[in-house]
Amino acid sequence: MSEQLTGETTELLQAMIRNACVNDGTPDSGGEIRNADLLTTFLEGSGLDIQRFESHPGRSSVVARIEGTDPNAPKLCLMGHTDVVPVSPEGWDNDPFGGELIDGEVWGRGAIDMLNLTSSMAVAFRRLADSGFTPTGDLIYFGVADEEAGGTWGAEWMFEHHADVIDADYVLTELGGWSSVDHHGHRKITINVGEKGIAWRKLRVRGTPGHGSMPWGSDNALVKAAEAVRRLASFRPATQITEIWRGQVDAMRISEEEKAVLLDPQQVWDALDAMPVEAARGCHALTHTTISPNVIHPVESQKTNVIPDVVDLVVDIRTLPGTTEDEVIAMITEALGDLAPHVEIGEAEQQAEGTQSSIDTPLWDVISRQTQIAYPGAELLPGLVVGGTDARFYRQRGRIGYGAGLFSPSMDMTTFGNRFHGHNERIDVESLGLATDFWLGICQELLG
Repeated sequence: MSEQLTGETTELLQAMIRNACVNDGTPDSGGEIRNADLLTTFLEGSGLDIQRFESHPGRSSVVARIEGTDPNAPKLCLMGHTDVVPVSPEGWDNDPFGGELIDGEVWGRGAIDMLNLTSSMAVAFRRLADSGFTPTGDLIYFGVADEEAGGTWGAEWMFEHHADVIDADYVLTELGGWSSVDHHGHRKITINVGEKGIAWRKLRVRGTPGHGSMPWGSDNALVKAAEAVRRLASFRPATQITEIWRGQVDAMRISEEEKAVLLDPQQVWDALDAMPVEAARGCHALTHTTISPNVIHPVESQKTNVIPDVVDLVVDIRTLPGTTEDEVIAMITEALGDLAPHVEIGEAEQQAEGTQSSIDTPLWDVISRQTQIAYPGAELLPGLVVGGTDARFYRQRGRIGYGAGLFSPSMDMTTFGNRFHGHNERIDVESLGLATDFWLGICQELLG
């Protein structure tokens, strides 16, 4: 690793953390203009074509480009978001927006998600520009706003208004790059090739109004809704054993007998029940469409002494790639059972199909070779993101999108997951150096 480049990435990450571009989901939050200003200043002076786009006051994205020599050659986009999620400061041992370097780790919100990659991509991009790198196809750096709230003011807006500026054949972004050692001592590095879809639904539960002083035998919509929540939360949809899941199981440090259980749709639920809950959550999400009833509220302002006749539930549903809308409705109906006639299933509050990219691509082969530099003999493991990233906007248009990166051995999937959106979020400097070199190598080999 280059100490100079590692130092530049570390300093840029610290500055991005200190800008505190916190996105709480409202249009006026985020303030990504601060990180857009920072990235613009950092990238200027290298002869780069840099453009700024403001989707909403204070919501700015940055696009830089190194023009390719062949207009027909594949284009590559390095995409990193510049916003972060809110924090609960009382849960932190250090200032969540201090960007402090403590014992070889940079602390702060966004250190893991995903300012570490956004900064390392910028450093690699500038180094390529400074060196006079001439790619065959365009190389694009995309520092994008509003990823944490679904991309309305970020990637989605950019594709609606400036698609020609950010479109590329290949895109690399978050989530991936951690490694693990399997039962046989083989290192596997997860590169995510797809993500689950979103099918958030509003369910309207109806009852009969009445006076709260006489509840006996009443048709209380809230009581019905409570039972609906219980049924939805406990529903066990069919297990889906995908090729990605087979690869994940193969990499686990467990016996062959235990692997066989996790690959048997008839036994997976029993296996989940026997696991520690932290492990079971991930396994469950990778093998099922999940249904999580998260919000309940009356349709109108509700008085304490009135038995409600209408209550709304908002349900977070995440679908495996290939799951249809009809299948989602069928799952909800099955879960509700005899309550189904009393529940109206509304239109999707937010919807996006699950997406997945092929690994039969030149980019996948390049990533595989570049990981060998840091981890000789390591094997790439295709993974699935159970949440959402901006890569879906590219995959929806038929482009290849991978969640990539490269982390040190200390940053395994468990450590990464615990720090992601968690208290005391931090990243080790070694990982920053590995990622910076990783992007450099990929760009030089793919486009050189």
